[in-house]
Amino acid sequence: MSDAVEIEVDDRVIRVSNPDRVYFPKAAGFSGGATKLDLVDYYLAVGPGIVNALYERPCMLHRFPKGLTGEPGEKVHQKRLPSGAPDWVETVELFFPRWKRTADELCVTELGSVIWAVQMSTVEFHPWNSRRGHVEIPDEWRIDLDPGSACDYATVRRVAHVVHEVLDELGAVGYPKTSGSKGLHVYVRVEPEHGFADVRRAALAFAREVERRAPQDVTTAWWKKDRDPAAVFVDWNQNARDHTIAAAYSVRGLPDARVSTPIRWDEIDDADPRDFTILTVPGRFAELGDLHEAIDSTPYDLSALLEWAARDEADDKQP
Repeated sequence: MSDAVEIEVDDRVIRVSNPDRVYFPKAAGFSGGATKLDLVDYYLAVGPGIVNALYERPCMLHRFPKGLTGEPGEKVHQKRLPSGAPDWVETVELFFPRWKRTADELCVTELGSVIWAVQMSTVEFHPWNSRRGHVEIPDEWRIDLDPGSACDYATVRRVAHVVHEVLDELGAVGYPKTSGSKGLHVYVRVEPEHGFADVRRAALAFAREVERRAPQDVTTAWWKKDRDPAAVFVDWNQNARDHTIAAAYSVRGLPDARVSTPIRWDEIDDADPRDFTILTVPGRFAELGDLHEAIDSTPYDLSALLEWAARDEADDKQP
């Protein structure tokens, strides 16, 4: 077993310790499981995509210091940048009112920062939906289709088509991706003009419209006890401040090394989230490139959705 290897990333040289440690014991196509070095190789292969997804966003890290062992406490949710970072790894200072303190979070501006984070046992990258230049003003609206415990993936697909239909009617361009687990995400770039509360209001108004059109398949109920387990929860609260979900091209902390992978709308009915792994996604990326590459070119004005939100709020107050 090698103690360490050196990886060249652009003009950086990053030392990766324990490269042979098995991180994903059930990863198909890897003899004995996929290793830490296999994880590094994956992120190098999709470099432009993961950097585009994380660029200048505060980023929480999900670290697995011993790999996916199945042991309690194996995952570390890391807001603060791990100690020992090179001086070229960039950060952004965030204030957390609940704890009345600040933290310097990773702020990716180059692929080397991603590979250094992997060296520090990071598997998942969870960015904010705002950037460091306007941390309190989101520029991304996230639609999270979260299936209930008794919900099949066919239902998720049906709901995704309704989401696409409503987005088209609004004139918004949505960029879908698998969640890397059981659901789907759709990202919409928005003009950075509103705070988290208003983006969340807009997201709820959109979710309610999807629910109206597919009441048997969709729930927007906040409390889990109030949801039909066979329905898809359109999780509007993922747009709240400091709520994060796995980035496009982020590997997920699952033993089969699944990846949250951008897909085209015309792939919704055929794409199976289990097929997108650190083994298969690099070839797909080499063939198709980054399917979210153009997301910054299509910002959406939330005004119409905020009008829907005001309408729904007024209706909620009616006796």
